[in-house]
Amino acid sequence: MVTVSSTEQGWSSRTAFILASIGAAVGLGNIWRFPTLAGENGGGAFVLVYILCVALIGMPLVLSETLLGRAGSRYADAQRSVADVAKQSGVSRAWSIFGGIEVLACFMILSFYSVVAGWVLNYVWLSGADFVGQLASGAPFAGGFEGRSQDEVTGLMGELFSSPGRLLLFHALFMAVTYLIVAGGVHDGIEKAAKWLMPAFFFLLVGITIYGMFEGDFAEAVIFLFTPDFSKLSAPVMNEALGQAFFSLSLGSAVLITYGSYVPQNVRLAPTAVTIAAADTLVAILAGLMIFPIVFSAGLDPAAGPALIFQSLPVAFQAMPGGAFIGFAFFILIFFAALTSSIAILEGPTAWTMESFGLGRRASALLVALGAFLIGTLCALGYNVLADVRPLAFWPVFAGNDILDSIDSVTGKIMLPLAGLGVSVFVGWRADRRLVAAQAGLSGAPLLLWRGLVAWLAPVAVFLILLFGLFPGLLA
Repeated sequence: MVTVSSTEQGWSSRTAFILASIGAAVGLGNIWRFPTLAGENGGGAFVLVYILCVALIGMPLVLSETLLGRAGSRYADAQRSVADVAKQSGVSRAWSIFGGIEVLACFMILSFYSVVAGWVLNYVWLSGADFVGQLASGAPFAGGFEGRSQDEVTGLMGELFSSPGRLLLFHALFMAVTYLIVAGGVHDGIEKAAKWLMPAFFFLLVGITIYGMFEGDFAEAVIFLFTPDFSKLSAPVMNEALGQAFFSLSLGSAVLITYGSYVPQNVRLAPTAVTIAAADTLVAILAGLMIFPIVFSAGLDPAAGPALIFQSLPVAFQAMPGGAFIGFAFFILIFFAALTSSIAILEGPTAWTMESFGLGRRASALLVALGAFLIGTLCALGYNVLADVRPLAFWPVFAGNDILDSIDSVTGKIMLPLAGLGVSVFVGWRADRRLVAAQAGLSGAPLLLWRGLVAWLAPVAVFLILLFGLFPGLLA
């Protein structure tokens, strides 16, 4: 058996851990899903509830998962880390099943996440070719996709979906890049990527946001995001905000437990967890401030849903000064966000494979990446060749889902909340209190507050995510 933590040095510093963890949390959920949900749910009221959910539920669970990883750091995979903490606590190692669910969910998420990231790569290619063409023609500040009608721009997504070859090509390219980074190890692969990608990501995020302040309707975006309209604060809206707070922090997906296992004992986990959750929330809000000024200035619908990123915004870039460059930079930004998350998603099951089968890092990462790629291939073909396939047709709530949406639903609505529920109950009620307190680095009132949130509020909140995900009619 290969024990990852004994053969790798872990993070070189607290900063490296924070950058990698922020990169894991900051992904398509922040840049794509948060603006989509904020747009669909009335803006300010949704944002307010989201921030409260991050503070009261997300942040305590980030600390819970990272401390499980470090407390069980003889192992790097989530299942064995939880089992080790259970052994140290004198309770049944059966609690490790929740860590196992996290590893499996991570693997399944990787399969379709790579496909969606492939869509981003497609738009990086299209917008990049458009920008280069503008430069060659001597019009570097022209609008994006010049020479195409609005229908042609919005139809680019349909063209991609109808092309199995292109979908699989970009899916394969993205998975290959993710594999190469993870195969490089914690220091030379994941950490180096985080140190380069995250500063570049923030530079692009802030730069495009500043651009929107001058060229977009920034005032309208600020009003939309920060003026709560409590008449729109319904039970479904609050549940969406709760779910976004949970999922955007990569909770329940083995990522934070695995990354936590590489953290040195001299790093204080509590302030680190606060930094990770706060940075993730800041990115989500900045994403809204980046996207909505452009949306409002172009007269687009902020509630356009998933089409907002891949169809509405490219149309907006057409009418904006420098739209070709901004469009290219925008999709590069999304690519960086997707890549830092996919690295973390691949690392979780890679660590499990190393320790379960005694394989080296490169072989383990390759095995996991190939398996996820094959499942992802079915997801990609679900938009064309296998468009009529409905894997969960027997389950009414998921009956209409295609292959990708079926895997997304099973992981997002069942596996992640179930694992998160198990972790919160385990840390809050069953893990040794002295061990947990020592790893958290808390004492006195802060320790009591954190334990109360983990033991009482988090299980109820995560159970509601699970319940309403399976029975959405209860929210009607």
